[in-house]
Amino acid sequence: MVKVGIIGATGYAGGELVRLLLSHKEVEIKWYGSQSYIDKKYSEVYQNMFQIVDEICMGDNMEELAEQVDVIFTATPQGYCASLVTEEVLSKVKVIDLSADFRIKDVDIYEEWYQIKHPSASFIEEAVYGLCEINRDKLKDARLIANPGCYPTCSTLTIYPLLKEGLIDPSSIIIDAKSGVSGAGRGAKLDNLYCEVNENIKAYGVATHRHTPEIEEQLGYACGEKVVLNFTPHLIPMNRGILITSYASLRNGVTEEMVKDAYHKYYDDEYFVRVLEGSNCPQTKWVEGSNYVDINYKIDKRTGRIIMMGAMDNLVKGAAGQAIQNMNLLFGLPENMGLQQVPLFP
Repeated sequence: MVKVGIIGATGYAGGELVRLLLSHKEVEIKWYGSQSYIDKKYSEVYQNMFQIVDEICMGDNMEELAEQVDVIFTATPQGYCASLVTEEVLSKVKVIDLSADFRIKDVDIYEEWYQIKHPSASFIEEAVYGLCEINRDKLKDARLIANPGCYPTCSTLTIYPLLKEGLIDPSSIIIDAKSGVSGAGRGAKLDNLYCEVNENIKAYGVATHRHTPEIEEQLGYACGEKVVLNFTPHLIPMNRGILITSYASLRNGVTEEMVKDAYHKYYDDEYFVRVLEGSNCPQTKWVEGSNYVDINYKIDKRTGRIIMMGAMDNLVKGAAGQAIQNMNLLFGLPENMGLQQVPLFP
């Protein structure tokens, strides 16, 4: 059994980790960490866990936790995991960080976009970016995994094959993104109140959203050059889900068959990436509660551009599910173990 500790177990991503790991036959959760609810029963925070989880919430002593478990998940705000990780901790335990602390390789870019000083920059180079479909081989021996952001996961997987194959112009990429409210976390915020969100849709972080450099960095690896793009997220009045609609100019001579072949080349053998058939467009309702990403595209011959679309659950493939994929890889388990839930509908 893989012994697991979770720091930040009472946030939305942490709660999703608990829900999914409870059905994982090779995992035992040993530590439900939450600074806000120390000594309170976990099932009092999440009543859906009544008579399922009897443990109480504990603190965030990573050094003590490292003595008790095989892997630590940190579902915490930016800067928090980086303040706890040490060489001593990493010598004893694997760490999978769901924050952005180790995703971006250039510490100056991280500090510019997140407006915080990085407390453990020496570990950035070692950390492996945990997008399993692309970095699978690098992840198996990692000590520290940077679990990707939700928007970057959906954006990168949707665009990656066409950039990797040189079928689109990297300088022409525009990403329009929409997310449910859970993507903003469980903390009380005025902008997330029911009356603020309901019957409304709005753009936010326009030209400044901090997932932008993460997306640019990962797509840059795909095409072997610096990528600068427009990324605009929108908040929509639903609990969970992400829809990405991306636009790019096709290279001269690129055909529909070449595009189709590229997607199937990279994703036919991927359990969690589903390339839809025909003109079916991805929809959030068909991936909700699951670790699947649905992808499709449409070529606009009139403009010479391609529209690339992706949908996924921001709390599962965009956070907890992907973290469990990474854990499975670390411990030599089937990658889809504990993650075979069929999407919820209705």
